[in-house]
Amino acid sequence: MRQAPFIAVEGPIGAGKTTLSSMLAETLHLPIIKEIVEENPFLDKFYQNMDDWSFQLEMFFLCNRYKQLEDTITQYIEKGKPVISDYHIYKNLIFSERTLKGTKRDKYRQIYHVLTDDLPKPDIILYIRADLDTLLARIAKRGRSFEEGMDKAYLQQLIEDYDDAMSSLAAREPSTIIMTIDGNTVDFVENRMHYEEIAAKVKELME
Repeated sequence: MRQAPFIAVEGPIGAGKTTLSSMLAETLHLPIIKEIVEENPFLDKFYQNMDDWSFQLEMFFLCNRYKQLEDTITQYIEKGKPVISDYHIYKNLIFSERTLKGTKRDKYRQIYHVLTDDLPKPDIILYIRADLDTLLARIAKRGRSFEEGMDKAYLQQLIEDYDDAMSSLAAREPSTIIMTIDGNTVDFVENRMHYEEIAAKVKELME
């Protein structure tokens, strides 16, 4: 492990990525990079009509995440400072492979690789894995209006896509440590012991 690791927290919608990364940032005294979600002007339209608005939605996310990570390189990674992010930019491919089709998907893949192939990869990925019922309960609890009508089949497919993506990343980036957290049984928000076990493990991996 290098002296200043780059940590990413990942998982499907509702897994608790931002919550966990924020808690770890405070405990481990790390700067945090949070993805822009609610500011995306295409979210409402996307959930109403995925086919018509998926390309605009995915491009907005890609460009914003690219800019954030570009800034992260300058502010932290190049200076040898550890940092935690509540996403891995690879998530753009996870979502776009499901939402885009045909030539739009091909164009998006090309743009994605041009922008991201030379970006630094996380040293540690915390993968929060949870089943559909757990995710639906957490989504309902946080009460985002644009998520109220989310298709359950879409979310279930996303769970499976994330499992496949983590397997792919493990094969493609063998130096990256992927730590899987069982979101169905581990409650890092309500159970302090559960959280402290995660934090202790992450601290150990950073050393």
